[in-house]
Amino acid sequence: MEAQREWLEKDYYRVLGVEKTASAKELSKAYRTLARKYHPDTNPGDAKAEEQFKEISAAYEVVGDETTRKKYDEFRRYGGGGSTHGTGGFGRGGAENMSDLGDLSDLLGGLFGGARGGSSGGRTGFGGFGPMPGTDLQAQLTLTFEEAVRGVTKSVRLNSEALARPMEVNVRIPAGVRSGQRIRVPGKGAPSSDGGDAGDLLVSISIESHDVFDRDGANLLVDVPVTYPEAVLGADVKVPTLSGTTVTVRLPPGTQSGKVFRVRGKGVKSSAQTGDLLATVVVHVPTDVGDEERALIEKLAAIAESAPRN
Repeated sequence: MEAQREWLEKDYYRVLGVEKTASAKELSKAYRTLARKYHPDTNPGDAKAEEQFKEISAAYEVVGDETTRKKYDEFRRYGGGGSTHGTGGFGRGGAENMSDLGDLSDLLGGLFGGARGGSSGGRTGFGGFGPMPGTDLQAQLTLTFEEAVRGVTKSVRLNSEALARPMEVNVRIPAGVRSGQRIRVPGKGAPSSDGGDAGDLLVSISIESHDVFDRDGANLLVDVPVTYPEAVLGADVKVPTLSGTTVTVRLPPGTQSGKVFRVRGKGVKSSAQTGDLLATVVVHVPTDVGDEERALIEKLAAIAESAPRN
């Protein structure tokens, strides 16, 4: 009942800050705005923002899909959670304890039994609309940075009271998956108790950090240390890529620390887009210099004409 409980208790439209009548375009716009605001990459180390991002992703996973949205709306309407800005469930406060409701299909069958040709002798889901599907199951999956970028097939072990026995499910993770995203695997949830379709498996994704690279959507981010002479005089610098090769970035004379160079097509590749590699120049300042080097730096300081703080 976990997915049903979540659908009854959570108003996904309210999570996304839209009305129940919002169009698909309005839903998409609201999701993109909130996802950018609460994305873990934008809020490193902020557990509250990460949780908010997961909730936003979960909401859009349901109402952002036309078929699932229709099921969600019907489920909340028949289950008593039809109010756009209510808390869901039965009555004002919603269902405080789902175990008190008994089998939801039996409850709804009692309210709407016999409708639309439903048989009074058997369970027919939403009051005669057909068998109730099995419940959705949820799982967590942690990927390496490379697995998330390139895509991978991983095995997930399911152990739920809704299953007769533990089972292994192979989950295909598409290239470019984001942290906090949920992957839906149709038909790999719990079986129906009355001959309906099996539920789905919802896999929540978390991604490990990388020692060299970071991500901003489809773009790969990398810091490139350069020496002071390279920044002042200009240089051709080798920049690593995630594939293990390097690309050459030409620094013009006078390159400032923090300058970002874009290498097109070397970011995250997915079915929707290919990102870029964004290389940020970081001028390396030595912490320990020898006598000869110090003498040269002092000489340079004496003849330098620039005054950056002016």
